[in-house]
Amino acid sequence: MAEKEMKAWILHGVNDLQYETTNLPLPPAGEVLIKVKAVGICGSDIPRIYRTGAHTHPLIPGHEFSGVVERLGPDADKAWLGRRVGVFPLIPCGVCGPCRKKLYEMCRNYDYTGSRRDGAFAEYVSVPVWNLIPLPEEASFEAAAMLEPMAVAVHAMRRAAPAAADTTVVCGLGTIGLLLVMFLLDAGIKNLLVIGNKEFQKQAVLKLGLPKDAYCDSRTEDVSRWLSARTDGMGADVFFECVGKNETCIQAVQNTAPAGTVLLTGNPFSDMELPKDVYWKILRNQLKVTGTWNSSYIHDPADDWNYVLDRLSAKKITPEDLITHRLPLERLTEGLHIMRDKTEDYIKIMAVL
Repeated sequence: MAEKEMKAWILHGVNDLQYETTNLPLPPAGEVLIKVKAVGICGSDIPRIYRTGAHTHPLIPGHEFSGVVERLGPDADKAWLGRRVGVFPLIPCGVCGPCRKKLYEMCRNYDYTGSRRDGAFAEYVSVPVWNLIPLPEEASFEAAAMLEPMAVAVHAMRRAAPAAADTTVVCGLGTIGLLLVMFLLDAGIKNLLVIGNKEFQKQAVLKLGLPKDAYCDSRTEDVSRWLSARTDGMGADVFFECVGKNETCIQAVQNTAPAGTVLLTGNPFSDMELPKDVYWKILRNQLKVTGTWNSSYIHDPADDWNYVLDRLSAKKITPEDLITHRLPLERLTEGLHIMRDKTEDYIKIMAVL
């Protein structure tokens, strides 16, 4: 392969993803070229590739990744060369209302690596210097490729801000839900209850340190009755809905205590509708119902990404424990098919280069 070429998975249209040789990206001013070391498959990649397509084609997907800075664009600080980095994939416009308040995750005119511009299902990717976050020695490339979903989980946790003694429920144990459990336990949340529907999810939360009787299998249990029995009929003080289905949103409202908080973080599968009696419950119980999307990244120790890096550096969390499949880049579609067709149990599937 010539020096100016690389291998990449290129999405040409719906259900048309090809592993091809393509031109090596040349980083423009303000950007750097990253040699990808690890890239995870996000649940959002599945509809993007197989059902809806992306914002533009052709496109290289992939937004959960880490790597090494190998080349600098014009004006890029030479100190970045050779650095191990993670990458905040959202590229804010910097001038809209939320950006002026440093609420970059809510930018009105953002670009996005892996969905609106070429991403990291490739050997190399070009990204703005602004989006780089240097990795501590304690952070492996695999852990760093999970910085984005970890920061999303932390963003949800910090938005809801449960107290240590609050009865806290996590419904939905996909990657975000499991990472949320990991961070809640690390934050000292004692009365944590979780709801899942797969045996491997149960085993995953038990390995994280959750007691067996704190897990509800929604396939065999009446969730409302189960929660009522464990909350003296009051419901949760904080309820994290990590599924994105109408029935689980309703379930969250119905099982949250008066003056409690419902935090919606699951991407919606379909339109959401609230029956009248459920809406009344929000009013009469004076519930706080809020949502989150993405995570905070402001180049400050107080943001979500630096929170995650702090916990990694302190060796308080081990996200690698949630990686169930590691594949070479050329076999990435095997992981995509597992997630699309649900042919195997999985949590995080990753290509390691």
